[in-house]
Amino acid sequence: MKGNDLDLYLSLGYFRMQQDMFTCRYVVFDTTFSAVHWLRIDLAKAQLGKKQRALLRNKEKFSVQIKPLVLSEEIEALYALYRGSVDFDAPPTVDACLFNGATYNVFDTYAVEIRDNNQLIAVGIFDNGSESIAGIMNCYHPAYYKYSLGKCLMLLKMEYAQQQQKAYYYPGYLASDYPKLNYKLFACEAATEVYDDNTGDWYPFSWERVAMLLEGNER
Repeated sequence: MKGNDLDLYLSLGYFRMQQDMFTCRYVVFDTTFSAVHWLRIDLAKAQLGKKQRALLRNKEKFSVQIKPLVLSEEIEALYALYRGSVDFDAPPTVDACLFNGATYNVFDTYAVEIRDNNQLIAVGIFDNGSESIAGIMNCYHPAYYKYSLGKCLMLLKMEYAQQQQKAYYYPGYLASDYPKLNYKLFACEAATEVYDDNTGDWYPFSWERVAMLLEGNER
């Protein structure tokens, strides 16, 4: 699931789950069904605003490296710290999220690593297609919470995709009545598009558009 194949599935509202691709219209949070709204960022239109530029300046305090993912004990240890600090369900390990026991990765997976001197303090994982990337997961050291490293990782992924002349960055989905996922609009809401799974089209994101899509799915 690499190159043009990944691009195609992402464009149809599919996303990675371990070593497969899936899609859905609803997810369950706290016994409530929430409608899913798949997102992508049109990278030709994406620009950093004042908040985004200020946040990216945080990386000047640290070192950043983007490279093919090599899943290590260091990454798993960081993720364990992160998982213990959040108030939502998360996979038990990075390995369980990405591989679930598989010995071969069918995706072209990369990692954004942020370090404070030699200490790994944040990792953002994404998959590469020919014309797009898909953001899969982020984690960071709880002691660095004030630096908003999760959002910083999103911006670094977007910046990398633009440098590689990709067309789209797929950050995942929003869910109705579940605002914890709204951070996915942070990178550039003005360049974000939302998928209409009734027509197979992508539209400029707005909350009015989301309401229209929700109404259409409930008919």
